Amino acid sequence: MEIDWQKLFSMQRELDERIIVEHQLTGTYFLERLLALQVEVGELANETRCFKYWSLKPPAERSVILEEYVDGIHFILSIGLSLGLETTIPNKRFVNKQNETSMVKQFLVVNRCISSLIMDNSSNAYEELFTEYLTLGKMLGFHEADIQTAYFEKNKINHMRQDEGY
Repeated sequence: MEIDWQKLFSMQRELDERIIVEHQLTGTYFLERLLALQVEVGELANETRCFKYWSLKPPAERSVILEEYVDGIHFILSIGLSLGLETTIPNKRFVNKQNETSMVKQFLVVNRCISSLIMDNSSNAYEELFTEYLTLGKMLGFHEADIQTAYFEKNKINHMRQDEGY
């Protein structure tokens, strides 16, 4: 099953517009979204524990790691919408390169892509970030069906949080 990116972008637009209206926001909050994505990537890395060479504690459960991963998808889609790039999808040809690098290096590549997007908010920089993040997901063992289903579930939670005044 392939991810229906247009459906996810549409769902993200609905959530973003709701947040803008309910919080009476103006502007794009582009830098805030990028920082939020960096924080989410850090939380994801923390749950995988891939960099914690000093610890014997195992990674979090797969479901926890998937939920953290999908938080990043939310922000990547939101960033794409803020740049008017909702038709941009990751380059699948490059997603399959995950065997060429370690997980730690891939986290660093994703962070480099986020930093690059701060300076160059072009469609190429955005596509590279999107592609590298999906490569990370593949390295984590997630299939497209996992990602899409988890996105749907987390999107519902995000709407419920808005209902509750999050």
